[in-house]
Amino acid sequence: MKMIVIDYDAGNTANVSRALDKIGVEAELSADPQKILAASGLILPGVGAYPAAMAELEKRGLVSTIKKAVAKGTPLLGICLGMQLLTETGLEHRETSGLGFIPGATREIPAKNGFPVPHMGWNDLQVKQESPLTAGLQDQAVYFVHSYFTDVPEAYIDVVADYSIQVPAMIHKDNVYGAQFHPEKSGTVGLGILKKFVSLCD
Repeated sequence: MKMIVIDYDAGNTANVSRALDKIGVEAELSADPQKILAASGLILPGVGAYPAAMAELEKRGLVSTIKKAVAKGTPLLGICLGMQLLTETGLEHRETSGLGFIPGATREIPAKNGFPVPHMGWNDLQVKQESPLTAGLQDQAVYFVHSYFTDVPEAYIDVVADYSIQVPAMIHKDNVYGAQFHPEKSGTVGLGILKKFVSLCD
């Protein structure tokens, strides 16, 4: 099995690779279109801003490559900013086209008293609908760091966390999955999610 962590200079790739290593999966960090198209599973991590991330993916010729891989059925997991990029549009700084796998837009979390933005720290999950990645997640705590959320139709929201709003914590459509939190920083719960994703790719 060949797992590729997509390399586009967007942050938490080393942590994701280490977490995969911990569960016995050797993943390669790569921006090589041929390797990405030959992979049995893809992880798109990310920390930073939506427009800069999309510009970097475009610059490396990876937008069309990722779309080709998904079209042929390769499972894709977007983490944090990587999940946000799965939407059609990002509204961070300026309107930016995303990868467009899941209908909707990525917009700023509304600030409310007692709910500072960024949403940072541990938060409990509520499962809204089951997916191959959601078993055992009800009321489990995971680690979030983000200022934006994916405003997508309910049909695609698998798991939420309560903050100033119900934050979509996991979304999916067909073979495309997203985790807004950081599985690689969420202890055994996070490693369990990565294990489930890996077994999907097997």
